[in-house]
Amino acid sequence: MGAHAKPSPPALVDHHCHGLLRTEPGPDAFAALLSESDAPAPSGTTFLDSQLGYAVRRWCPPLLGLDPHCAPAEYLERRRELGPDETARRLLRSTGITDYLVDTGLDDDLTGPEELARAAGGAAWHEVVRLERLAERIADAAGDRAEFLAGLSHAVGEAAGTAVAFKSVAAYRYGLDFEPNPPGQAEVRAAADRWLACRTPGGRLTDPVLLRHLLWSAAETGLPLQLHTGFGDPDLTLHRCDPALLTDFARAVRPTGSALVLLHCYPYHRSAAYLAHAFPHVYADVGLALSYSGARAEAVLAEALELAPFGKLMFSTDAAGLAELYVVGAELFRRGLARLLDGWVGDGAWSAGDAARVAELIGAGNARRVYGLGPG
Repeated sequence: MGAHAKPSPPALVDHHCHGLLRTEPGPDAFAALLSESDAPAPSGTTFLDSQLGYAVRRWCPPLLGLDPHCAPAEYLERRRELGPDETARRLLRSTGITDYLVDTGLDDDLTGPEELARAAGGAAWHEVVRLERLAERIADAAGDRAEFLAGLSHAVGEAAGTAVAFKSVAAYRYGLDFEPNPPGQAEVRAAADRWLACRTPGGRLTDPVLLRHLLWSAAETGLPLQLHTGFGDPDLTLHRCDPALLTDFARAVRPTGSALVLLHCYPYHRSAAYLAHAFPHVYADVGLALSYSGARAEAVLAEALELAPFGKLMFSTDAAGLAELYVVGAELFRRGLARLLDGWVGDGAWSAGDAARVAELIGAGNARRVYGLGPG
């Protein structure tokens, strides 16, 4: 490395993310991807006027040859000049993310895991299978309840042979206040009959019995099970997405050996930290929360680190659609964690060696262990 070469950022494993848009978004579509709202910004305003929007304008323009905080119109024009492929290449390759664990159940219009990893310069990719989307595809092809349930059992087992984890959005479809124990076979058959009788092709799975059946079917494979918790778009009811509601489920599912990974968690990240503290098989992240909290990301991360064991937190971006969200997620995580750890070392509360080890654990090591990825 030359005397003035910029050092490579520490490696990160993004343990929960999504693909990118294949086409260039217009200004409104770009801004909409910076919000969880399903409605336009109020007249005369934009979703770029947010902590996430300002973080994008701080960290992404220099990677495209512009000044930090340049005007949104200037940035979007530069994006159009480069095109979606070159924009993604420049942005993704700046992040230091070595492994992408991609939830493939969000939108068929997004790039798949292999395309994402190729744009990032040949990073490793791994699939996370979304349970509800899997069940909906099986239902679309099934002729009756018996065919649906047999197909679902086969599909979960087959996915367990190739994916590194399952993911559930039961928080959206029902809430986390579901009955914790596995439903009986007669209960599952009756629920499947009800759902299939009223369902149209492509219809969403919202039946609480079938959602529980999915969760338990996945847990019994032994693979990690990622669970959306905390805030999201208006499809969910926030108070029913508190991870503390999963306490009885965490107790019940522990004998399966499956790790429960609580995603996002905000504003209940302290509840998630408690569950990770109390249960050996529970893990957490605050990835999406860091991106949306922007300049306040350090405070959110500090609150998660109050109680969670350092071997239980993991880095993620939850990026979807825009490569900018990978950049912002990585920058805010690294910088927020570095400021926290430097302060604790400076106060004498931590040693420098311990700080470096914890940064590696949260950034990559914990995910490599939990998902069986092997050394980086």
